[in-house]
This record gives sequence, structure tokens and C-alpha cells, in this order.
Amino acid sequence: MYLTPEIKKDIFKQHGTSEIDTGSSEGQIALFTYRIQHLTQHLKSNKKDLFTERALVRLVGKRRRLLDYLKEIDIERYRTIIKKLNIRK
Repeated sequence: MYLTPEIKKDIFKQHGTSEIDTGSSEGQIALFTYRIQHLTQHLKSNKKDLFTERALVRLVGKRRRLLDYLKEIDIERYRTIIKKLNIRK
């Protein structure tokens, strides 16, 4: 399994407020980014896996909505998380 509880705790510890705070926008965006990178690698070798492609598109949409929310609430937190995760230029 690619996403173990230890990896999740580490992601939330690095990008969220704490390792047990799974509800922060930054932590969720970081988790979605990790999952998106994994699914992208999977689709590079399995081009005809349409179910995974659909899941990837849905994850990208969820992350986009969270980023839009964070941008409206606090622009500095938005800029920080984008810079940390290298989502945009």
C-alpha cells in the first residue's frame, strides 16, 4: 500500500498544524498532492486504466477547490502552501 498511516502522519506534520490535525486545508492539499503524484506515475505505465484516470481528475478538482477556498480566506497561507508543494510557478 502506498499510503500508510505513518506517511499520512508525516504529511500532516510537515504541512498541517500537527500530525493529528487532519482537517487543516494545508494538510489536505498536501495529502491530495501526494496521491495525485502517485496516480500520475501509475497512469504513465497503465495508460488504459480509465478508473484511475477518473479518480485522478476528481482529486485534482478537490485540490483545486481547496486551493480556491484557501485563497479567499488567507492569501498568505495559499502562497506558502503553493511554494512548499511546487504546485504552480
